[in-house]
Amino acid sequence: MQPNFLYQDLSAIDRQLGIESLPIAAALIDADCSLIIENAAFAALTAGFRTGSPNLMDWLHPEDRPIFLAALSSAFGGLTTSNLEIRFGTSQNRATCLAALSSQVADASGLKAVVQLTDISVLKATIADLEISASRWNNALRSSLSGVWDQRFDGQLYYSDVWRELRGMAPDDPIPTTTEEWLEMVHPQDRERTLHCIARQNAGDPDYTVFQYRERHKDGHYIWIECRGACVEWDENGQPARITGTDTDVTARKEQEEWLERISRRLKLALDVSRIGVFETDFAAGTSDWDDSMRRIFEVKQGDNIRIGEFWESKLHPDDRERTIAHVEERISKLEPFTDEYRIIADDGSVRYIRSNSLPYIDHDGHLKMIGVNWDVSEDHRLRQELERAKTLTEARNAELEQTRAKAEYSALHDYLTGLPNRRYLEAKLDEWQKSTTNTFGRLAVLHVDLDRFKQINDTLGHSAGDAMLKHAAGILRTNIRTGDFVARIGGDEFVLLVAFDGKAKTLSQLADRIIAELSQPVAYDGHQCRFGASIGISHSDGDIIDPQQMLLYADIALYNAKNLGRNRHEFYSQGSRKILANHRRLSDDLLRALENNEIVPFYQLQFDARSRAVVGAECLARWQHPEHGLLTPDRFLPIAEEMSVLARIDGLILEKALVDFRQWRAMGMGIPKISVNVSAKRLNDPRLPQLLTDLGIEPGIVSFELLETVFLDSHDAVAMSNLAHLRDLGIDIEIDDFGTGHASIVGLLNLKPKTLKIDRQLIHKLPSSQEQRVLAKSIIGIAKSLNIRVIAEGVETEDHVTILKKLGCHTLQGFGLAMPMDFTATTQFLINSK
Repeated sequence: MQPNFLYQDLSAIDRQLGIESLPIAAALIDADCSLIIENAAFAALTAGFRTGSPNLMDWLHPEDRPIFLAALSSAFGGLTTSNLEIRFGTSQNRATCLAALSSQVADASGLKAVVQLTDISVLKATIADLEISASRWNNALRSSLSGVWDQRFDGQLYYSDVWRELRGMAPDDPIPTTTEEWLEMVHPQDRERTLHCIARQNAGDPDYTVFQYRERHKDGHYIWIECRGACVEWDENGQPARITGTDTDVTARKEQEEWLERISRRLKLALDVSRIGVFETDFAAGTSDWDDSMRRIFEVKQGDNIRIGEFWESKLHPDDRERTIAHVEERISKLEPFTDEYRIIADDGSVRYIRSNSLPYIDHDGHLKMIGVNWDVSEDHRLRQELERAKTLTEARNAELEQTRAKAEYSALHDYLTGLPNRRYLEAKLDEWQKSTTNTFGRLAVLHVDLDRFKQINDTLGHSAGDAMLKHAAGILRTNIRTGDFVARIGGDEFVLLVAFDGKAKTLSQLADRIIAELSQPVAYDGHQCRFGASIGISHSDGDIIDPQQMLLYADIALYNAKNLGRNRHEFYSQGSRKILANHRRLSDDLLRALENNEIVPFYQLQFDARSRAVVGAECLARWQHPEHGLLTPDRFLPIAEEMSVLARIDGLILEKALVDFRQWRAMGMGIPKISVNVSAKRLNDPRLPQLLTDLGIEPGIVSFELLETVFLDSHDAVAMSNLAHLRDLGIDIEIDDFGTGHASIVGLLNLKPKTLKIDRQLIHKLPSSQEQRVLAKSIIGIAKSLNIRVIAEGVETEDHVTILKKLGCHTLQGFGLAMPMDFTATTQFLINSK
C-alpha cells in the first residue's frame, strides 16, 4: 500500500534533491519523522522493519528513538549529523545502520530533512567476532605469562604489558630504541650468542625459532628469557620487514634445570668417588645391564653380556651362595627393597666382601625388573677388625685412666693427710644443700671446729706430731657424726661439720661437748703425751631459707667468740655476736679507707731455680699496713675484701705497684725475670680486664697471673675464657696456685693450658718423712711434665725439701726456708746480698 503523503509536488522535490539517484539508501522526512520520499535502496534496506506506518520512528529500535530525535532536532537547527549508529527492528530481527541527517527543504508545511543510511550489520558482527578472538588470544597470552612483541623494520615497535611486566617496567618506561642500547641489558656472557640467534631467527632458520638468554630486570637482577619469534613479512628484496613473537620468563625453570644438573653431577661424582657399581636387571629378557664400576668389582670384561643365573651366581662364595640366592628370590617375589652382604671369590682367589641395595619393581609394560647398587666393602671389614682390636685395647686403657681419674678426683676433693673431704668438697656440699628442695640434711647445723694449742705441738714436736694429731682429730670427728652427716678439713687445724638439725640446740651442745671432751684427752706420740683441745662455733637454720655460706660465716663468728671467751668451749651464733659483727664491719670500713689511703702494699716472696738456686721470679703478695693494727696478712682482710666485692680492685692495685717495683729493679740492674700476682675469680670475669691490662703496657713474659685451683680450674665461663685468651695474647702466663687442695681435673688442666702450677705447701711439708706424700708429689710433677707445664713447689722450709723436690724434677722452689715475704726495700737488699 502506498503511503498517504501530505505533499503533492513530490516530483519537484525529488528533482531538487536527487534522492532516487543517490548510490546509498536515502529518504526525506519531516519534523514528525514521517516518510516523504525514499529511494529504492532505502526501501530495500528498511523493507523488513516497516510496521505499516509511514512514520520512520515506528521502525526504529525503542532504545535508539531518543537519540534519533535529538539528531533530527540538531539537523533542523542547522547542524549536520553523520555516523549516527541506529538500529531498525527488534532484538531478534534488526539491522544496524550508520545514519546521516541534514536539513534540506523548507516550504509552507515546515522543515524537511534528508536521512542517509549505511547498513553496518555485517561489519558489526565481524568486529564482535574479532574482539572475541582478540580477547581470547590476549587472555591466553596473559595466562601463559608471555609478553608479545612486534617489530617492524620501518621503526614501528609494539611491546605488550606482559612484556614490560616480565622486566619490571612500568607502562610509561622507555624502551631501548637501538640494538646497542638493548644489548646493555643483556648479560655480557650472552650478548654474542644472542645476536647470532636473532640474526638466524630473522633469516627464518627453524633451529633458532626459540632461544634463551639473560636480560637485566629493572631492579638489577638477571632473568632468563625464552624468545619465540619468526619473520612474518618481507620487503620487495626478500629481506625481513616484520618480526613478531613472544618472550617468556623461564628463570624458575632454568634454576630447576641447574639444580637437577648439580644433583646429577653430585650423583655422578659420588658414584665415581665411592666406586659404587649400578645394575639393572630385566628378568623377561634374562639379562642384566652393569656399569663400569660393577664390571670392575666383579672383574667382568667390557662387552661381555651378563645373563641371569650364570656369571653373578658363579662368583658367590660357596658358603654364601645358597643363602644369598634364596634371600634375593624371596625379596623379588614380594617386590620388597632389600640390603644384603655376601662374599665373592676374586680371580686371584682372594675373598671380597660385597654390600648391595636392590629394588625389584614392575615397569609400565608389566615386566619384572630390578635395579640396585653394589660396592666392595672388603676394606671396611679389615678396618672393622682393626677397630675391634683397637677398641679392646682402648677399653683397657680407659679403665686404667678411669682408675687414675678416680684417684685424682678423690685427691682433689679430699684432704691428703686425714682423708676427710676438703674445703672444695664442703663448698660443693653446701651448694647442693642450698639448691636441693629435698636435701640430705633437712634443717642444717654448721659446727666450725678449731684445734686449740695445736701450733705449740707443731713448734715443739715438729710437723710429724702435728700430722698425727690432725689424723687423731679426724678420727674422733668421724666417730661422732651420724650417717648422712658430713665432716671436712678446710685447712690447717680447722674442721667443719654439717649435721642434721632437729630444732633442739641442746642436741648440738651435747655433740659439741662430746667432741671437745674426746679431743681434750691426751694422745701418745713418740714417747710424748700430746694434749690439745678444741673450740667450736655453731650456727643453725631456723626453718627459713638461709644461705649456707652465711651459716658458715656465722659459725666462724661463733668460733671467734668461743676463742675470745677462753677456748676449749663451744658458742652458738646469736644476737649477742653483734659485737663481733660490728668489729667485722669496722674492719670493712677500714679496708675501704685503706684503698683510698694507699695502705695496701705489695710484699714479695722470691722463687728459686731448683738446681741453680738462682732467683727466677717473685710472687707478689698483698699486705695491709693498718694504722692501728700494724701489718695485716691476707687472711685478715681478703675474705672481707671478697665480701665487699673489692678483691678485684686490690688485685689490680697490687699489679700496678708490682709493675712499678719491677721496672725500678730493672733500672737498678736487679735480676728478677718475672713477677706473679694473684687474680680473683671476679676480676677474671670482668669484661673490662683486657682493656685495663692493655693500658698498663705490660711487656710480654714478665708477668704471670696465679689462679686459685679452687676458684677456676674447671670453670668454663665464656668471659673468663675470653680474658684468659687475651692474657696469653699480651704475653701474660697463667699459673695454677695451691694445686692439690681443690678438685682440679686433668681435663681442667687441658682446658686451661696453664704455663705453671704450684703444688700447695700442705703437700710439701711432710716430703722428708712421708713416702705417700713423695709419691703424690711425684705424680703431680709427672702429670704436669706430660702436659708441658712447669711446676713450682710452695712451703719449702728445709734442705731436705730442696733435695727431694730437685730429685723429683720440680722446676722452681718457694718457701720460708729460702726467703720470707719482704717489702720492696728488703727484697732489694736481699737481691744485692745475693750477688
